Amino acid sequence: MTSAIRHTTFDCADAYALAGFWSQVLGHPLHPENEPGDPEVLIEGAGLLFITVPEAKAVKNRVHLDLQPQDRTRDEEVDRLLTLGATLVDDHRKPDGTGWAVLTDPEGNEFCVERSAAERAA
Repeated sequence: MTSAIRHTTFDCADAYALAGFWSQVLGHPLHPENEPGDPEVLIEGAGLLFITVPEAKAVKNRVHLDLQPQDRTRDEEVDRLLTLGATLVDDHRKPDGTGWAVLTDPEGNEFCVERSAAERAA
C-alpha cells in the first residue's frame, strides 16, 4: 500500500484572502461552501488547502510551487502575477530566455515561474 497526496496545505493569516489570490493564479474556483472568514479554504481542482493560523511566517519556505504558464510566456505570466499582488524577490531569468523568476504571494510564500512548454520547445 502507498499514500497519495490529498492536499498541499498553506498556513496563513487569512485563508480566504490567500486562497482567493491562488484561485486567480491557477484559474480554479474556491470550494462553493467557502466564505470570507472561514478558517479553512480549499481550491477545487488544485488540491491546495489554506488554513488560518495565529503565527506569522518566519522563515523561507522549505517546499514551494513551481508554476509553468499554459497560454502565455513566462515573462507575461510574471507580469500578470505582479498585478494580482505577487512580489518579485529574485530574478534568475537570463538574456538567452532560460531561467526562472522567484515571487512571493501576498503573505510572503515563495514560488517560482518557469518557462512555458512552448518556450522550452523553441
